[in-house]
Amino acid sequence: MTRPFAFSFCALAAFCSMSPALAQNQQTPTIPTFVEVTDAADIDSVFEGEWEYMVGGGVAVFDCDDDGFPDIFLAGGTAPARFYRNKSAQGGNLTFSPHESGLEIEAVSGAYPIDIDGDGIVDLVLLRVGENIVMRGLGNCRFENANSQWAFDGGDAWSSAFAAIWEHGADWPTIAIGNYIDRNEPMFPWGSCTDNWLHRPDETGSGFAPPLALTPSYCTLSMLFTDWDRSGTPSLRVSNDREYYRGGQEQLWRIEAGQAPRLYDENDGWQQLRIWGMGIASYDLDFNSYPDYFLTSMTDNRLQVLTEIPENGLPWPTYRDVAYARGVTAHRPYTGDEVRPSTAWHAQFEDVNNDGLADLFIAKGNVWEMPDFAIEDPNNLLLQREDGSFFEAGDHAGVASFLTARGGALADFNLNGQLDLVVVNRHDRAQIWQNTSTDLGNWLQIRLAQPGPNRNGIGAWIEVERNGVTMRREVFAGGGHVSGQAGWWHFGLGDTQSGRMRVIWPDGYEDSWQDFSPNSFYTYSRDSAAAPWLPEPLKK
Repeated sequence: MTRPFAFSFCALAAFCSMSPALAQNQQTPTIPTFVEVTDAADIDSVFEGEWEYMVGGGVAVFDCDDDGFPDIFLAGGTAPARFYRNKSAQGGNLTFSPHESGLEIEAVSGAYPIDIDGDGIVDLVLLRVGENIVMRGLGNCRFENANSQWAFDGGDAWSSAFAAIWEHGADWPTIAIGNYIDRNEPMFPWGSCTDNWLHRPDETGSGFAPPLALTPSYCTLSMLFTDWDRSGTPSLRVSNDREYYRGGQEQLWRIEAGQAPRLYDENDGWQQLRIWGMGIASYDLDFNSYPDYFLTSMTDNRLQVLTEIPENGLPWPTYRDVAYARGVTAHRPYTGDEVRPSTAWHAQFEDVNNDGLADLFIAKGNVWEMPDFAIEDPNNLLLQREDGSFFEAGDHAGVASFLTARGGALADFNLNGQLDLVVVNRHDRAQIWQNTSTDLGNWLQIRLAQPGPNRNGIGAWIEVERNGVTMRREVFAGGGHVSGQAGWWHFGLGDTQSGRMRVIWPDGYEDSWQDFSPNSFYTYSRDSAAAPWLPEPLKK
């Protein structure tokens, strides 16, 4: 079964042929200013552990006391995990307070926030070396183990990836868990990848059925449910570590309600790709309504775009790599004395300078003093130019840490419209940077809160129209590297003074376009006009 492809397609033609040398001649984007405030913010968490914790080290960012300010959960590995309540005032210095939450659990490698039971209180899925735990939110930043109550089989694996979606007609989410090396084969790990699991709702709609093995599995380090073809039914993208699998590759699973999972293969247009897959970041960079994907690895980072965008019908999942053309290979340290290749982990697209173009953060760190790879490997902050190429600004912006990074998150912790940064480091303190810039563009932040199940609209698309361009964000739970977020979705607006926004909900229902005012927060509920939101003037 074959199909012809239009390999020369590109939504913005200049992107296709852009080389790093040419990109250096383009205008430099506005560089934001970040200041590390780890000590002042009272963050004191270390991700500890050896063999089974060489991967992992995640952060979850979510609002658990309903004040709009994002709180922080940090995985601790062999040390207890730590939860920090956000005490910042709007526009003020970042301030957090350690808080006893019930989440102080050992063997945690990562975490993802998600409202599983639709009660309006965020829950948390803990990825662990051992039994994974679903922690039910009780309100006021307190949590309890709900594995038994919700019939969630946490297993006893080395779990390292997560993604979730509400399948059509379901009241509860389908949760995918990615697993790494077989814990029983520490001496001979090659080829011992553990099966990934798909946790679907049970027939009662109030808990989970026994997990379904996603076979074959190839030592997964990142997963993402994503509507890659805009069909309305997200598929499961899986990124795998070629260091340990035999005969494996990157994967895309077709997940349809009531049907057994099915892998896309060469007959569907899927092309074999083998990398040291560690993280996935997704964004519609080309404004063509289809998401693009950045895949982190050791030396071989990829930026994938569809080779064909058909005028009618759906595309096939055939991608080409444009990382070199756009200047995001990020394959070696860009500052310091190291010349050995880099190792990339968590990646995230966000507009850190509010110019209306998504930028790219990459957390870097050697796996375990591997001699062929850089030891001093600074995090990347790649700023997108108007022509689609990227400019490395990590050192200029102040986030070029040489600690051994793993997970991370860009989020607006003090609700001033500027994204801050938190990063988890192996065998060292987590770090947090405050965005103290004074010359950034306008912004818009949107939070979804529909009634009933899937309250946060996982699988929806948010569209913001400004100056004749439509920016789109897919609302997802998953991706990155063992690090998840829930709450506000951020859009930079540049000098835009007015525009329109709407939500396309997971079932395809399209809200009407609505005007927005820049530098504002809005809460969207289905079938209702978006409501402006203001934070409390003073924090308790």
